[in-house]
Amino acid sequence: MDTVLQKISDVTIVTLVAKRLDARNSKDFKLQIASLAKESSKVIINMGELESVDSSGLGALLCFSREIGQRGGELKLCRLKKPVRTLFELVRMHKIFEIFNTEEEALRSYRN
Repeated sequence: MDTVLQKISDVTIVTLVAKRLDARNSKDFKLQIASLAKESSKVIINMGELESVDSSGLGALLCFSREIGQRGGELKLCRLKKPVRTLFELVRMHKIFEIFNTEEEALRSYRN
């Protein structure tokens, strides 16, 4: 899975460049962001390219969120397409993650 990292002040934005986050690429995703959990306490994942997420992908996101949370940090998500957002609501993940429509909204939430 390809990711693009961008640092804005003390916030790291991870843009996922893939159509899916699933069993085929969730391990790669976890490896790519493992060090990020140790380095950054404020992370936004831009999921605008994703068209689907399965249980492996959800597990990878939860694992990443837990690692950041253990260090006093916070993970926020943005730009979820309708099918992905529907899945998050169906499995009640929207209660666990803060989800924003845009990167700008997610960035602002760190400043408030």
